[in-house]
Amino acid sequence: MNLKPLGDRVVIKQLEAEETTKSGIVLPSQAKEKPQQAQVVAVGPGGVVDGKEVVMEVKPGDKVIYSKYAGTEVKIGEDEHIIVRQSDILAIVQ
Repeated sequence: MNLKPLGDRVVIKQLEAEETTKSGIVLPSQAKEKPQQAQVVAVGPGGVVDGKEVVMEVKPGDKVIYSKYAGTEVKIGEDEHIIVRQSDILAIVQ
């Protein structure tokens, strides 16, 4: 099943959290903080949203940093994705 976002929405897949610290300490799953980095899976068409012209600046494959509490989590089969507005994406990692 494919997700096709509408308007200014972007489907992202969260990147895995690091399992060890730089000093080599292994973190249990409860202690790991959710990463705010993700990879863009699909991008909506943009257009006029709430009376304003929205041009999509991200594309599938981009690595991005997004707001901590942004988006809606969805599970499709075994994969978990987050659907966010483009305005919830803070930066593109290059």
